Amino acid sequence: MCGIVAYTGSRSAQQILVNGLRRLEYRGYDSAGICIQDHGSLKLVRTKGKLAELENALESTPVTGTVGIGHTRWATHGAPSVKNAHPHTSMDGKIAVVHNGIIENYSIIKTALEKEGVVFKSDTDTEVIVHLVSKFYNHTPGKGNLAHAVTETLKHLEGAFGIVVVSADEPGVLVGARRGSPLVLGVGENEFFLASDVAPIVEHTSKVVYLDDNDMVVLNGTYKITNQANAEVRREVQNIEFSAEEVARGNFDHFMLKEIFEQPNTVLNSLRGRVLPEGTALLNGLNLVNQELRSIQRIIIAACGTSFYAAKVGEYLIEELSGIPVEVEYASEFRYRNPIITDKTLVFVISQSGETADTLAALREAKQKGATVLGICNVVGSSIARETDGGVYLHAGPEIGVASTKAFTSQVTVLTLIALLLGRMRRTSPDEGMKICKALNKIPDQIREILKLNDQIKDIAKVFKDCGNFLFLGRGYNYPVALEGALKLKEISYIHAEGYPAAEMKHG
Repeated sequence: MCGIVAYTGSRSAQQILVNGLRRLEYRGYDSAGICIQDHGSLKLVRTKGKLAELENALESTPVTGTVGIGHTRWATHGAPSVKNAHPHTSMDGKIAVVHNGIIENYSIIKTALEKEGVVFKSDTDTEVIVHLVSKFYNHTPGKGNLAHAVTETLKHLEGAFGIVVVSADEPGVLVGARRGSPLVLGVGENEFFLASDVAPIVEHTSKVVYLDDNDMVVLNGTYKITNQANAEVRREVQNIEFSAEEVARGNFDHFMLKEIFEQPNTVLNSLRGRVLPEGTALLNGLNLVNQELRSIQRIIIAACGTSFYAAKVGEYLIEELSGIPVEVEYASEFRYRNPIITDKTLVFVISQSGETADTLAALREAKQKGATVLGICNVVGSSIARETDGGVYLHAGPEIGVASTKAFTSQVTVLTLIALLLGRMRRTSPDEGMKICKALNKIPDQIREILKLNDQIKDIAKVFKDCGNFLFLGRGYNYPVALEGALKLKEISYIHAEGYPAAEMKHG
């Protein structure tokens, strides 16, 4: 995962970019860099390693200017090194770009550009972008116009990207574009920000615009958004629902621990106002009347990773409480096959960020097949929130830790509410519904009691820390939980782990 932050305004860009990159450190990275407009030239500073290395380099060679772009890179094309770090610049040093994603046809573009005399300085796929922009900036009918050059460049790119481009010859101008990789516009007082998520923006403004796929935005004292057909489009300005303090680590050693301890509140937020005393749930965001919900004959849930395992818990819950058959599919598989969908099929897609590329593709495939598609996500205004027919927000607040924790428990909470709602319409009795509601309301306090055992859990971890393999066993609802537990151990420690159905130990 890589991070983008960009700024244009009247303030010094250097510290805004560095602070923004620090907000994106949670994504993981192996190099960092910034590029700032400075009196008709671009000043580039890049370093391998952690952000502290970049800050040290900037102490000895500070960069002035009020417009710039920054990036934290996790190596994909090309090893971690200064030459492969972003931003990348054109041969004349007049144009720079930062990029998240993968350019799938980069080798074809690179070969063509090399035949035209372009000399490449890195091993990355990103560098083809800046050389294409430079080509169209200098040698086309729209020459000397950065927006036109980026528009022409986008026509040649295949794959997923979020990019921001700056030119030495266009003071105050930034151009951003996205396809399959998130890009958010922050709207301040006479200043603008672009970033790969809202974390670097929230300390400066609460007003953001989530760009759609194939959107391009030009910042030049104001902002203008155009679509793939180069027609101007309007996107809703939304308010960020959390504060800068919520994306800070506080007194915790790391974000994952902070988010584990936030779970009593995040589960409570997922329940708040949705549990009714008569033993059912209120989920107005589904945008479906009771008659439509009663007519559902089959449910498909598409998700990836942690969200997939939450969906597996949801499968057990919905089938048990409502009797509706449920299939849970990896979104990455669903998008590439020909799923059977009828007008009585309801599709849920689940994603913490609302921007998971495979899940978005599954959503679009389901809609293409005529399904009603509902979303379960955490980020207000995200792509999934905008493109689904309705859904439920988690209200878990920003999740900075890469290994999802509080989102998982919030997803399971919301799926329980959905199962309860559907169940009460079909075969769950009022008494059983009220029993479930009472149990749900107790969960936040029960989580608090578990978290009081933190020191004892730490002692248990010390006993097993040298083990090289772990089996997580579970049965029924706990089988998907076992899968999620194994995933967490693998993600965080790189220790081999497997989730396993408990009864299969005697067979497998």
